[in-house]
Amino acid sequence: MPGWRSQWRLVLLNLLTCGLEICVAAGITYVPPLLLEAGVEEKYMTMVLGIGPVLGLLFIPLIGSASDHCNSIYGRRRPFIWLLSLGVLLALLIIPHADVLAVHLSWGSSRSNQALQIGLLILGVGLLDFCGQVCFTPLEALLSDLYREREDCAQAFAMFSFMVSLGGCVGYLLPALDWSGGLLAYYLGGQAECLFTLLILIFIVSVLVTMKVSEEPSCRPLVPEAGPSNAGRCGPRSCCYVLQCKLRLLKSGPLLCLLRTCWSMTPAIYRSYCHVPRVMRQLCVAQLCSWMAVMSFMLFYTDFVGEGLYEGVPSAAPGTVLRQRYDEGIRMGSLGLFLQCATSTFFSLVMSRLVHVFGSRKVYLSSMVSFTVSALIICLSKSVLLVTAMSALTGFAYATLQTLPYTLTCHYHKEKEVYMQTNKTKKTHKSGLSITQEAVCLTLDDDTGDLNHKSGYANGHVHYDQEYYPSQHSQNGTPPGLGSDDYDKRGVGLDFAILDSTFLLSQVFPTFFMGMIVQFTQSVTAYVASSAIFGAIGVYFATHIIFDQKDLKE
Repeated sequence: MPGWRSQWRLVLLNLLTCGLEICVAAGITYVPPLLLEAGVEEKYMTMVLGIGPVLGLLFIPLIGSASDHCNSIYGRRRPFIWLLSLGVLLALLIIPHADVLAVHLSWGSSRSNQALQIGLLILGVGLLDFCGQVCFTPLEALLSDLYREREDCAQAFAMFSFMVSLGGCVGYLLPALDWSGGLLAYYLGGQAECLFTLLILIFIVSVLVTMKVSEEPSCRPLVPEAGPSNAGRCGPRSCCYVLQCKLRLLKSGPLLCLLRTCWSMTPAIYRSYCHVPRVMRQLCVAQLCSWMAVMSFMLFYTDFVGEGLYEGVPSAAPGTVLRQRYDEGIRMGSLGLFLQCATSTFFSLVMSRLVHVFGSRKVYLSSMVSFTVSALIICLSKSVLLVTAMSALTGFAYATLQTLPYTLTCHYHKEKEVYMQTNKTKKTHKSGLSITQEAVCLTLDDDTGDLNHKSGYANGHVHYDQEYYPSQHSQNGTPPGLGSDDYDKRGVGLDFAILDSTFLLSQVFPTFFMGMIVQFTQSVTAYVASSAIFGAIGVYFATHIIFDQKDLKE
């Protein structure tokens, strides 16, 4: 994928990724003060922030599988991106105007007015977090559809990671700026209205640009043909024929496709979570432990710096020395997270070159080892400078987790006959000779150690074969890709959904258990110590990831 035009196209394709991360980072950062001002207690505020990840865990597999089997005339992935983007846009409109909407929708009582305002805020926060996080799954699947070759896929997801990191940097900086003194805030009504108006403009531009650049081919649904059996009653120009065509177009829409998936395939989809291929199972376990290490660090790092490093007290009265120390520590912790995003942005740019020079295994393991060592140093050190430098170094692991697992998943799906064999014999020649997994590996183990498939696209336009564009139903009427042993028709969107579920689960677990751990140890150092322990566990499971065919034989 040489040339500046291809790189520029990648930037435009991932512009929505950057816009989503900006909106989620800035919106979720600005939401806690709004909830507290509306009267939500602090212990319930963390529960509100957990609504989005919990809903994402429930619906991500449905959306991923539905996008694999959607036959919309607008493509497989883009209809779901449009729907989820609409949810993000609606949330950005609700959150800053919840008080105004509550006044117009309530019946005059101040108590009901406040309750309705809190309800609208909770709705907006949940919608923003849910739609924003889930929308990454069809975006990742769209990239894998457009860039099928391993090197191109690696570059595409390296750019994806870069845009996520860049969006995080911008998203964390925007709420820190004072918008209340500007002319725009004077006309819009204040800091929150000005910030969210800017987020809406950024998001709309990013959606339009990405949807324009992503030239996903349409899959026209099958239309009934006027055969001899129905020639007399349903000819090509008859009302019956036109009605059947319109009904098929309606059924291929994304919303009905998602509802149909929820109704008919939900048990099979969740069974597929328990019957994933061995390569995906090992990758997901390592990904879950690694994300739990990174998210445990990111969620509680500022509180660790404020209470543990600066010895401040968050519950102290404003203006006191203890409260000033805590606030100063929070600002220094925010600087550390910003440097983490900046480091992640740098490593995302050089990720393809690092993988080319050192290989995926060494890059993945070195990133998690560096994270674990950095977390241990942060636990033991009292130097603000050293702790900030180590927090910046953790961006290497963040960039790796955003890139390599998705590249490996694309590689697994491209070479399913090698990486997704079942215990039963799956491929049979016409002569009756069966091909086992060992035979496939021995046959394909050439000097390069890799398969060289022809490109699935030309001039920027993707071409689907039967492997990537499965039929809507198999011969026995069962939706494809959902059998416990039939991995040949397993869609890449479902496996991307599983990877994204590990990210969401890594946010849910620390939210519920970290408070109890800190209360038991009576020290906020337990936050970073727990992330170091999870990092060490992640390093162990990362050694079991299948990176190439040699790992299969071992």
